[in-house]
Amino acid sequence: MKSLALAIALVAVTPQKDVSAAAAGLASADPSARTRAACELRELGSQAVSAMPRLVALLEDGSPVDAAVCGERTWGNGRFRGAQESTTPGEQAASALVAIGTPAYDPLTKALAGTAWIARTNAAWALGALGNRRAVPLLSRTLADTEPNVRKRSAWALGALDASEAVPALVEALKDSDAGVREQAAWALGAIGDRRGVDGLVAALGDSVAAVRKQAAWALGAIGDNRAVQGLMKGLKDADAGVRKQSAWALGAIGG
Repeated sequence: MKSLALAIALVAVTPQKDVSAAAAGLASADPSARTRAACELRELGSQAVSAMPRLVALLEDGSPVDAAVCGERTWGNGRFRGAQESTTPGEQAASALVAIGTPAYDPLTKALAGTAWIARTNAAWALGALGNRRAVPLLSRTLADTEPNVRKRSAWALGALDASEAVPALVEALKDSDAGVREQAAWALGAIGDRRGVDGLVAALGDSVAAVRKQAAWALGAIGDNRAVQGLMKGLKDADAGVRKQSAWALGAIGG
């Protein structure tokens, strides 16, 4: 009986030991080690809650690191990364916070309002991935952030949260000075699927950047409103083959 009790006790303390060991790596001078530690904490999920303050502090760490450092565990901005792509300790800290779950919500909202733009970017992504719709008003406001990367991730997060109340702000973001923000806003509007986004997306079919036009065409097909047919017909003659292909798909999706 004593040996059984000892075995149970060892199992009970193992997760905390794992958390402590991984959390210690967050303070390493080596960015690869910091990234690896964040990935290890992500694997521990809610058991890593005690490391949350250190993970939040790491959100502003934008040191480039080979994504292969975490192997298949590497996660960033909504998708698993290939071995040829880079990541950062801050991105992996954000994914670890998402894995922790609800307790991370308030610290992430504070990071979203902080002074470090890299931390705001990672916090915006994490709030979208966390799935708590209380973040919608905050993310709508950060569509006006001074940094384009923050605006871009906020647009993604609003789409991920299916935030129909953010449609007017996302339509306005289709006019952003940064093409990446405009493209992400178009994606978000398509993901949300609200017909109030149609007029703005039709206008975006005339954007100077092909990637934005292509994303707008996809979004219009996803929404499925007949008001987009005329604009998409013009898209069939776009100078960019990708835009032409996406316009054709959208017309098929609409039934036009």
